[in-house]
Amino acid sequence: MTTVRTIETVTPGVSDQTFTPYAQVRETHSAVVFFLGDRVYKLKKPVDLGFLDFSSRPKRLEACRREVELNRRLSPDVYLGVADVMGLNQWPAEHLVVMRRLPENRRLAHLVRLGVDVTQDVRRLAHVIAAFHGRCERSRRISAEGTRDALSARWAGNIAQVRGVAADWIEQSQVDEVARLVGRYLAGRKKLFADRARRGSIVDGHGDLLAEDIFLMPDGPRILDCIEFSDRLRHLDQLDDAAFLAMDLERLGAPGLAAQFVGWYLEFTGDVAPSSLVHHYVAYRAFVRAEVACLRNSQGDPGAAFDAQRHLDLAESHLREAAVRLVLVGGSPGTGKSTLASGLADELGYSLVSSDRVRKELAGVGENVSMSAGYGEGHYTQEWTERTYADVLSRTELLLAMGESVILDATWSDPHWRQCAREVARRTSSDIHELRCELPGELAIERIAERTGVSDADVDIAVAVDSRFEDWPEAQSVDTRRDPSDCVAVARQWVAPKSVAATVPRPRMFAD
Repeated sequence: MTTVRTIETVTPGVSDQTFTPYAQVRETHSAVVFFLGDRVYKLKKPVDLGFLDFSSRPKRLEACRREVELNRRLSPDVYLGVADVMGLNQWPAEHLVVMRRLPENRRLAHLVRLGVDVTQDVRRLAHVIAAFHGRCERSRRISAEGTRDALSARWAGNIAQVRGVAADWIEQSQVDEVARLVGRYLAGRKKLFADRARRGSIVDGHGDLLAEDIFLMPDGPRILDCIEFSDRLRHLDQLDDAAFLAMDLERLGAPGLAAQFVGWYLEFTGDVAPSSLVHHYVAYRAFVRAEVACLRNSQGDPGAAFDAQRHLDLAESHLREAAVRLVLVGGSPGTGKSTLASGLADELGYSLVSSDRVRKELAGVGENVSMSAGYGEGHYTQEWTERTYADVLSRTELLLAMGESVILDATWSDPHWRQCAREVARRTSSDIHELRCELPGELAIERIAERTGVSDADVDIAVAVDSRFEDWPEAQSVDTRRDPSDCVAVARQWVAPKSVAATVPRPRMFAD
């Protein structure tokens, strides 16, 4: 690493950029940054905040060296070295990170605030970050930080910190709700996080991808200021890393751009993460920034309280969107349950599991091949029905554990299987919603006569099923005489009302 022994003298006008003003000073919770001509000098504060410790000069020197080393991975031409500030006795008294100064008007945050169209720049940025993650260090030690339990511990630490420094001005009931939603999501997703580690998704990444520290230059973006003070906080899921920037873009008032960035990042990495995980990581990053704002508030920053609340609201919104849901869509043949289930799956991006398709798959026939038989005969005996429902629920449990919300399209006339579905939801800490499609008998018969599709149920079977359909008091009734799009809109309001959180563009996983 280059060590700059003396601070450089820069003559105004020599730089390839014009900077106004020539000198500036900015302060964060852990550093003071001096802008002088075409250079930037960063001084670590002598603070111990728990998650970082700069309390001694040797610790600050090591942090400066690590900052230069780590940030050169993404911006080697910006991080020039470490300068020693010499005391009167000619011994080092302090240390500075020395950087090339970049134009303020090329900050991503600045451009987004102005409403400048940076769509193509952000696409390029997504590609740069994806490529960076592709070459990041991976190891068993690094992967250990991406487990569910490790993430849970980080959440717990952050929540405790917010409670400790903001107990008198942050609504503790909101922090309690954040903790509840976090616990519910993590409780059922151990397989998801284990699979992420197995796939090599846990990297030695950046850890602090803020739009304020990204500069959109003509020859490509410059990404600055990664976490240098804690390897553990930089060892994280690559999606967690990218979610930080998505969160920040949404905070800046560009939720559409945030969603585009996530979509491009997933495309460039080939990541198959469920949308629930994206929302969870966006929430985590928002809460981290809320924690930082709480610390700034305790240091007297006048705008920090508002910033903390805004990030806390963002975290809660995305945690609600991250909830994993199981939706039972049932009803007698001809009542439109498959139409509703398919439309709702398209609307919400949920995985769709159909008992009719699973039954034919188990029988080894194509979905368009008829297996027509009388009620309780052929492939519709009690034994075949039990086998079908058991397989449906087995597939569903795996999908839920992997963070995918699921819509189950089946008759659900038997309360035994409804209870089995509720047990699956309980084991995977998933929210369950039960919908029953209802239609007057004569209309159902007309639809059966006209329909084409995977179902083999004829009028006689429909009548038999309807006569044996046991009460389903837990279900919301959907009157399917209405237009299918209206039925989907009504069902969506019950299942997942539209959130203020940015939409994550993710295709759903098909289990059929």
